[in-house]
Amino acid sequence: MRAELAPIPRSGVRLGQEYDEFRKTGDVHQVLLPDSSLAWLVTDPELVSRALADPRLALNRRHSRGGWSGFALPPALDANLLNLDAPDHTRLRRLVGPAFSPQRVAALRPRIRRTAEHLLDALVTAGGPVDLVTGYCTPLSVQVIADLMGVPEGGRTDLRTWTDTMLTSYPPDRAAIRRTVVELHGYVVNLIAAKQQQPGDDLLSALVTIEQDGDRLTRDELTSLAFLILFAGYENTANLIASTVLRLLDRGGIREARILEAIEETLRLEPPAPVAVRRFPTEEMAIGGATIPAGDTVLLSIAAATRGVDGSATRLAFGNGPHFCLGAALARVEAEEALTVLGRRLPGLALAVPVAQVRWRPTFRTHGPAELLVTW
Repeated sequence: MRAELAPIPRSGVRLGQEYDEFRKTGDVHQVLLPDSSLAWLVTDPELVSRALADPRLALNRRHSRGGWSGFALPPALDANLLNLDAPDHTRLRRLVGPAFSPQRVAALRPRIRRTAEHLLDALVTAGGPVDLVTGYCTPLSVQVIADLMGVPEGGRTDLRTWTDTMLTSYPPDRAAIRRTVVELHGYVVNLIAAKQQQPGDDLLSALVTIEQDGDRLTRDELTSLAFLILFAGYENTANLIASTVLRLLDRGGIREARILEAIEETLRLEPPAPVAVRRFPTEEMAIGGATIPAGDTVLLSIAAATRGVDGSATRLAFGNGPHFCLGAALARVEAEEALTVLGRRLPGLALAVPVAQVRWRPTFRTHGPAELLVTW
């Protein structure tokens, strides 16, 4: 079957309606992407779960036969966890995984809470209605990642602009993305050099000196990892927070007793990453009823899979197997703190427009409200 994978509609139609239809009509579909390339979209929950952990589905682009365009990254940025397979991926996860352990992440709660309080101080002073996406959800996630990585205050606005250009612009401006990659690469290199000369109490300083059994990150690995965390470390969490706020407000308001449940509901019904990172079969393989040639692009539909099962499978929103999201614990803690502070400070928070008029981001890569106007 050949179908068009349309970008998330601008009209405010929620994510699940499109993926529900795909799932009802089959397990695997050949689809046309916005860049006119073809891909295989896997929508069955059990098939998606197994495929996420299948070593025959490689992340490294060298296994692609050319159908996937994506971002053209310089070699110094390409040695990241989203483009590596075992054993390289295993080695990097072993080195950096402890920095994102649930215990380390739990220790960040007070800092996240203080940042949320500070942002709400500014919102309350400004008065409503305000856009919660640009005034709270996104800046909170940017601040958390920037604090974690030790990014100076002066570089945080650039970080947000660069990420918006690469992830959320639609249709994508290829020339602007290429310029952004060059600028972000230069920024990361300079930031690493600064940490090497004057380390601080932050993750990037720790990554510069991290060592296990004599093994350390190479220069390109360090640059690629820092780039990945800065580039991809906040967008999905900001979307998770915004989508969960919308879900709670649509049901009467943010009540602390419902926050954890609402986060899990959002991960299942409105996952911030509708499809997993593209994969390429290293050999011809069968998935469901489809025979997929080696090198074709395979997209595993997190959105279709999580909606097709009960709430116990929200783990699929962060992947499965060796590529399970490194920042999953941080995303959950950040969303919980953001919603708790918001509900306590603004108990009368309400949507300023009907739910049906909320605009969603117009790209299949990342999902969340583009704007969330609220009053209190």
